[in-house]
Amino acid sequence: MTDYDKLLSPEAVKMKPSGIRKFFDIAQNVEGVISLGVGEPDFKTPWKIRQTAIETLEKGHTVYTANSGLIRLRRAVSDYLERSIDTHYSPESEIIITVGGSEAIDLIIRTAVAPGDEVLVVEPSFVCYVPLITLIGGKPVIIETKAEDDFRLTAQELKEKITDKTKLLILPFPNNPTGAIMRRQNLEEIAQVLRGTDILVASDEIYSELTYSGRHCSIAQIDGMRERTIVINGFSKSFAMTGWRLGFMAGPQGIIKHALKLHQYQIMSSPTVSQYAAITALEYCMDDVEEMRAEYDMRRRFIVDAFNRMGLDCFTPQGAFYVFPCIRSTGLSSDEFCERLVMTKKVAVVPGTAFGSCGEGYIRVSYAYSINHLKEAVKRIGEFLADLNN
Repeated sequence: MTDYDKLLSPEAVKMKPSGIRKFFDIAQNVEGVISLGVGEPDFKTPWKIRQTAIETLEKGHTVYTANSGLIRLRRAVSDYLERSIDTHYSPESEIIITVGGSEAIDLIIRTAVAPGDEVLVVEPSFVCYVPLITLIGGKPVIIETKAEDDFRLTAQELKEKITDKTKLLILPFPNNPTGAIMRRQNLEEIAQVLRGTDILVASDEIYSELTYSGRHCSIAQIDGMRERTIVINGFSKSFAMTGWRLGFMAGPQGIIKHALKLHQYQIMSSPTVSQYAAITALEYCMDDVEEMRAEYDMRRRFIVDAFNRMGLDCFTPQGAFYVFPCIRSTGLSSDEFCERLVMTKKVAVVPGTAFGSCGEGYIRVSYAYSINHLKEAVKRIGEFLADLNN
């Protein structure tokens, strides 16, 4: 039998599977499991968006679009960014429509990073950054955020990690898994550290519309930062369009033109039907986003209060749709807690270690589920904790 591991890329062979998917797969194979493990909105995609997709299919608009996406959609994205983060991007030369925010993350890493370059990764954070950096020969440099800092990146922590090899900072706020956000004052402090360097910023803002206190602020809005920042966003979370696989990236023309070449060879163009639907999303469905955000906010307050009452200290998230309670008081590791919880009480959550080693002692719980779903899960987790104490 051929040893395929010897024939493949060593980095691909060494890459660990996603810790999120591991517990999703466990949940799929255990009957009666309540899953709070996946960042999947429980809302249906708003009807106007679905209706546009149906009409697009009926009209036979199913051919390739321009590589960078439909110009009408790029104009809608440009208008949206001007409204939401007060920053203008040319729809002709500074925006690419991507296959989800995930492709945009991959594009900027591969466009910007050469073998040996260092990339600053704020953790805990989404699982894809480190593997993508490593795969192309970059060096991930982890910056660990802390509960006492509300899981925000501080200027001092950033400054300590910068070297002459630093090429890119990945700034993932609102944050998955902690729900932390960066206020304008925090971003001003980060910008002050970056001024005078050649460090680029990939600002992953996929949860920007799910900000519960005040208005989302992008580092691209800070003086001198637009010229070094690539804004990454999409439709999956805010419009409940995960399966439509559509996102976008916006940045200076000098960066975007090279990212577009990679996009051309890798993807050709994003799904045509999804692009037409996304135009409707941006032009007619912001009220739907507001309604979903209000519902998430109610669930957020419920589940934070529930964990704190159970004795699991829980940081109050200000964005996204996750909580990140501390489980150190149970004496279990994050993996042990999650494995025993799913096997004994049939509730699936994700160990904090899936988002970086500094996530040890925490679990990620998604509240992108109905309130009845959450109430039953909280009840079972309470029973699990009671059993541990007996």
